[in-house]
Amino acid sequence: MRKNLMEILCCPVCKGELDLTVTEESGEEVLEGGTLRCAACRVDYPISEGIPNLLPETVCED
Repeated sequence: MRKNLMEILCCPVCKGELDLTVTEESGEEVLEGGTLRCAACRVDYPISEGIPNLLPETVCED
């Protein structure tokens, strides 16, 4: 995931702003272990192999 995507991404649940936490990156690219966290509703969205999973938890569990 490119870091500049943070300008257009928002929480799919409440449309709140997402905060990025990165554990492995290469330049402007988030590779692995990162998390997008909504400050408003406190939902975490993992980043795996450079792809953010922005599905809400209730959708993921079904």
